[in-house]
Amino acid sequence: MVKIVGIGGSLRPGSYTQLGLQVAAQRVAALGAEVEILDLTQMHLPFCTGAKEYPDYPDVQKLRDTVFNADGLILATPEYHGSVSGVIKNTLDLMSFDQLSGKVAGLISILGGQVNSNALNDLRIILRWVHCQSIIEQIAIGQAWGAFSPEGKLLDEKLSQRFDQFAQSLVDNTRKLREVN
Repeated sequence: MVKIVGIGGSLRPGSYTQLGLQVAAQRVAALGAEVEILDLTQMHLPFCTGAKEYPDYPDVQKLRDTVFNADGLILATPEYHGSVSGVIKNTLDLMSFDQLSGKVAGLISILGGQVNSNALNDLRIILRWVHCQSIIEQIAIGQAWGAFSPEGKLLDEKLSQRFDQFAQSLVDNTRKLREVN
């Protein structure tokens, strides 16, 4: 069984980014993967200073250990000012090759306006630098305020199908990479 860790780069209560992450996590779990979501709103993480250790912040070690022990990732970010959120960038910066190299990642961006792929492209660049492989399938949800029901369910069937394809690709590619290593 593959183990996938989900991280959402939004701290806002009622976040659409967290809803998208939850949908992806449910689809991945339905395929037999073990999924754990790290709730950054419940973690006390500092701004990255480039230090190797953060002894005053035990959640940094929890983050690092959880990702180190995972086979793959789901990374979800709101798009702020044409790029990833500072929250997801800082979280990734608190880790290194030790945690991220050799992992497979599925990427999701959430926008209030029109869909574009800036945040997804930026995440791909960040992950490539730490030798983490991004799957080809990606999710970008524009006008997110209209994408979910009040219960957090997807309203568009085509978008739901894209989440299914995303989950299948993440699980399949993670299994393949794990078999090779």
